Amino acid sequence: MQAIWAPGRVNLIGEHIDYHGLPVLPMALRRRVTIRFEPRKDPLIRATSEGYGGREFEWARELRPVAAGDWDNYLRAAARAVALKWGVGQGVEAVIASDLPAAAGLSSSSALIVAFALCLLAANRRKASFEELMEILPEGEHFVGTRGGAMDHAAALASREGCASLVRFQPLGVEYIPVPDDWGFLVAHSLVTAQKSGSAREAYNRTRETASPHTAAEAGRVTEAVEAMRQHDAERFGRLLLESHASLRDVLKVSCPALDRLVEAAMESGALGARLTGAGFGGSIVAFAPKASLENVRRGVIDRFYAGRDEFRENEHLIVADPGPGALSAATSYTR
Repeated sequence: MQAIWAPGRVNLIGEHIDYHGLPVLPMALRRRVTIRFEPRKDPLIRATSEGYGGREFEWARELRPVAAGDWDNYLRAAARAVALKWGVGQGVEAVIASDLPAAAGLSSSSALIVAFALCLLAANRRKASFEELMEILPEGEHFVGTRGGAMDHAAALASREGCASLVRFQPLGVEYIPVPDDWGFLVAHSLVTAQKSGSAREAYNRTRETASPHTAAEAGRVTEAVEAMRQHDAERFGRLLLESHASLRDVLKVSCPALDRLVEAAMESGALGARLTGAGFGGSIVAFAPKASLENVRRGVIDRFYAGRDEFRENEHLIVADPGPGALSAATSYTR
């Protein structure tokens, strides 16, 4: 079997502004969606995923969504996006695995769409550039019903090991910002599921449709955060994360009590900054601290936030975010 993977991402700063065409600063995680596959000789697509069962459908140019919230829609979104640009090809037998927590604000859904699109292209021996993939994948995800931006796909495709990615959209481009060796990031889950379906999806889409005082201020924070990272100014970078969270909480109102308390717990445990990451309405925060202090932050968050919560699983809900590579670094047939 062949294998394709795409990573999740943590957005360091620049939330709810990519769909306004403004720059953002994500980095890829070292957790990913992996697809092992074999090409078929017909257009049938059959995929299985541990814990989610199997799905199959006939690949066609105009696919329709199935029930809202069904993971089959992400496969269909990828297949439809590929077909609209390159046509319908051979289907696949695929086995999907992931060590990314779902609905955690870490872009597991976009990682699945990216990985499955690359899978279908590889099965049909088609080459695609970063720019071509970025033409189809963000719009393709709208098939699922979430009117998101293009940051997640850019980070999953084009991230570079050891770097954050300054992603610009007008025009499209990625500039790599080395993360100082002594900086550490911890992703912590609020234990509130951030589902992009139903009322949460509607709230997300409403947020997308309207610019706000948050938009321009957050774009300024991205610029300043890049400068702070280049200058190894940890105090300034941490302050910007806190300002971003306050704006998301008070202006956009996409935070929730669990996320706010988790940010407080991280700061009480020695973090220099923390903020919700992803769309909000649940999901995760990213906490920033010197690497030498990151273990203290991790232990403090466990004691202050997770203690006594039976649903807490450390390996799933606390992730040290070491900047990793994007999918294109491993897929040699999809070089930029």
